[in-house]
Amino acid sequence: MLLQKTVTLPANTVETRLIRVRFPPGYKTPLHTHEGPGPRYVLQGRLRVEDAGERHDYGAGDVFWETGSAMTVENIGGSDAELVIFELAAAK
Repeated sequence: MLLQKTVTLPANTVETRLIRVRFPPGYKTPLHTHEGPGPRYVLQGRLRVEDAGERHDYGAGDVFWETGSAMTVENIGGSDAELVIFELAAAK
């Protein structure tokens, strides 16, 4: 089990997205939000995530829950970092 979380969905119909992102060494995203919350899986590298006022560092194999609040992600490792984003959002 990598992650288990009870989720109240934003609507009866939910659009899901699976996104793979690569961050070069030293790159930090601007403050941003995603369409919805969901689990995130670090494929490689070291990432510092600031989400909903909390800061955590994650490495390859780690899974975390992103809230959908304003956040940043920074590659704090010496090589590329990759992240898989699974988003849950109300269908449009």
